[in-house]
Amino acid sequence: MEQTLLLNASYEPLKIVHWRKAITLFCQGKVEVISVYDREIRAVSISFKLPSVIRLLRYIKIRRRFDYVPFSRANIYARDNHCCQYCGDAFPTSELTFDHVVPVAHGGRKDWENIVTCCVTCNRTKRREDAGRGRAHAASNAPAARIGASHSNYCRAAQRTGELA
Repeated sequence: MEQTLLLNASYEPLKIVHWRKAITLFCQGKVEVISVYDREIRAVSISFKLPSVIRLLRYIKIRRRFDYVPFSRANIYARDNHCCQYCGDAFPTSELTFDHVVPVAHGGRKDWENIVTCCVTCNRTKRREDAGRGRAHAASNAPAARIGASHSNYCRAAQRTGELA
């Protein structure tokens, strides 16, 4: 069956929808038909040309930008080249975890700037150091350290106090 291109009110393409969805949106008065196929859809009392392009009558804000990279474990590993940011060694995915540079208990967030790739051994070592010292830090050349200014400032402060190796 044919598919229909759904456009925003500003004529930006949003997505491809099934022709049944396009007919439903048209009957609800939410879209206008821009272009049709030659094929006709018939019901008992009405018939429609199958829409090929429809446009929403009201503008909807697009939530995600096209260049948006979702925050996920796999994307964190890819950003850090599957290397532990504490010891610098490369590991297979099964031997990696991710770690909060600034612990959540100390105000750290789960975002690109505060999460780094870490091997299991270093993560266990860090936990022991956290208990004794209060915190441990990723290397200053870690990708997370290059991403955000707030994180960079945090690393510089840690270097001055001698906590960052």
